[in-house]
Amino acid sequence: MGVMSEKMNSYQDFVALSPDTLPSRLGGLAALKDRIGGDASAWSVREVGDGNLNLVFIVQGSKGAAVVKQALPYVRLVGESWPLPLKRSFFEYHALSRQSQRDPGMTPEIFHFDPGQAMIVMEFLSPHIILRRALIEGQELPRIAKDLGLFLARTLFRGSDLCLDTKLRKADLALFADNVALCDITESLVFSNPYFDAKLNRHTSPQLDGIVAQLRADRDLKVAAQRLKHIFAATPETLLHGDFHTGSVMVTPGQTRVIDPEFAFYGPMAFDVGMLLANFWMSYFSQTGHEADGSRDSMRRYLLNVIAEIWAAFRAEFSRLWHGERSGILYQRALFEDQGDMLASEQALDLVLQGIWIDMLGFAGVEMHRRILGLAHNADFETIENTDVRARCETKALKLGRHLAVNRHRIHSVVEVNRLAERLEKEIVT
Repeated sequence: MGVMSEKMNSYQDFVALSPDTLPSRLGGLAALKDRIGGDASAWSVREVGDGNLNLVFIVQGSKGAAVVKQALPYVRLVGESWPLPLKRSFFEYHALSRQSQRDPGMTPEIFHFDPGQAMIVMEFLSPHIILRRALIEGQELPRIAKDLGLFLARTLFRGSDLCLDTKLRKADLALFADNVALCDITESLVFSNPYFDAKLNRHTSPQLDGIVAQLRADRDLKVAAQRLKHIFAATPETLLHGDFHTGSVMVTPGQTRVIDPEFAFYGPMAFDVGMLLANFWMSYFSQTGHEADGSRDSMRRYLLNVIAEIWAAFRAEFSRLWHGERSGILYQRALFEDQGDMLASEQALDLVLQGIWIDMLGFAGVEMHRRILGLAHNADFETIENTDVRARCETKALKLGRHLAVNRHRIHSVVEVNRLAERLEKEIVT
């Protein structure tokens, strides 16, 4: 892999790319020439970044195509009034490198990394599309549940003290601890801002004004959200993706790939799981708003099945890794299996999984709230043009989110949550 030195500079020479300047600036880069063709003047460049933070270009030539992703020194969604460190590309590069080792084939291949220009050149995924878009279109993809469940289990387990050499994990923890600015975004936008009248909040108004006022006055909910924030900030269990939602996954019917881990940091295992499942529950509630071309009953059943299958695949793979790869400092085999006490090992495994389950539900609940009440919304709801219909869909997700966050210790199965989602879906919201 042709990767430049990782030595960071002050970014004094940083200049944002554009479709016009990219060929001249990167025309001598072997990582691009070898893959798309040596004549930069013949390259076709288009800017496709539709996210909240970065520039993303597809560069095509006579031999093929590649993606060039470059960080900007501010939050793109807001503008230069919200500065953001360029070093987040450094964390994304390192996270992708580790994810590719821990679950090979699930991330795009990296061809080149330029830390000074906050730029990553990587594999162009085609004919993949963003998973969120596929779900909005009503596509029932056969592989995503298993692929995503396995990815979660493998990356979370193998990056933790259950498996990773403790010296390596502590060095990694120190490296990713500097991703402060992006953690601050999560800590504010996910756990706090939705529950008061924060400056950057927005919601479907006036339709949601009543339920928003209720949620902001809900003492149990606010305490639960802050407890979850406490867990998020104080539990460096493993290397997380940090922003794992259906917009961070690219798919075809036969392949699933995970992208955009620039929010990577060491945190609680349950966070990635909860964020991802929340986005599937939101997709479930949004389907009513996408029924212009026919009923989405089949799609709704499919989404609930995906949620159940992701959790089942996660549990099964996590358990397999527990028995086969548990070589770290936690729950050492010398205490259990090596003494012939398999039941104690199973008891410990059940305890760990139960803790992940409870926290996952809470993180899923607050993720649903922030995507409807905070700054960064989901296209699942935002593409519903009729605001009354959109608000009805969002209200149901807000109610489920509140239930998960507040009652997470008393919820026992995915089936229970999915049945509640079905009941909420049938409610007539005025």
